[in-house]
Amino acid sequence: MLKIHHFRNATFVIETESAIILVDPMLGSKGIMPPFTFFRSKARKNPTVSLPDSCTDILQKVTHCLVTHRHPDHLDTAAIRFLKEKSIPVTCSYKDEKILKKKGLQIVNALSYKMKISFLGGSIEGIPAKHGYGFVAKPMGNVMGFYIELPNQPSIYISSDTIYTDAVDEVLKQYKPEITIVAAGSAQFDLFRPVLMTLDDILTFVRNSPGKVIANHLEAINHCPTTRKDLRARLEKHGLSEKVYIPEDGEVLKL
Repeated sequence: MLKIHHFRNATFVIETESAIILVDPMLGSKGIMPPFTFFRSKARKNPTVSLPDSCTDILQKVTHCLVTHRHPDHLDTAAIRFLKEKSIPVTCSYKDEKILKKKGLQIVNALSYKMKISFLGGSIEGIPAKHGYGFVAKPMGNVMGFYIELPNQPSIYISSDTIYTDAVDEVLKQYKPEITIVAAGSAQFDLFRPVLMTLDDILTFVRNSPGKVIANHLEAINHCPTTRKDLRARLEKHGLSEKVYIPEDGEVLKL
């Protein structure tokens, strides 16, 4: 059985019989980072919620880590310290490899887009991602999704922080992942267009996903206006709610 332990924001754990894979760890205390927006959304310090106590046990069992990009809500100072202390092997984009090594992380795989390698008896592939609509995507920098196939487990597509692109569409329609994980908070700064999928594009993502969808990146960072309630309402309106899990912080999904 595959288990997904949702921590908060984009941080979660994939648990199989043989591996405990931590994804995009933001492990610091509530309010340790400044607000990411001051006017468009309420200027609250980040993260806006604490890490659930229930995550402690599985966190101590982590065997591997995936980092989609280096933004602090996906890899914070506390997470870097944790990964270093535990000597956790990390898989990331080749564009992040050099700086993450300088931070003391144990990088064992550095992928480029469309590069597929062996991983835990199966495979992992780097998937193109674009962190924003229009101009804002350039300063937001490099982001990578992952497509994972492990023995005797459903295939998983982690979209990471991206808008809906041709590359995303290709994975959903050609790779046909059995589980997809989408960043659904519709993040936007005070200036420029959103840096994550709009609600309309999230609906497109769900419609085109062949299997179950897990929506994360919700209600933990102050520049993400979409709430779980908002998302549920839109999904129900379009008859898509049965396809989507919207886990609470600390919830464990058994798939």
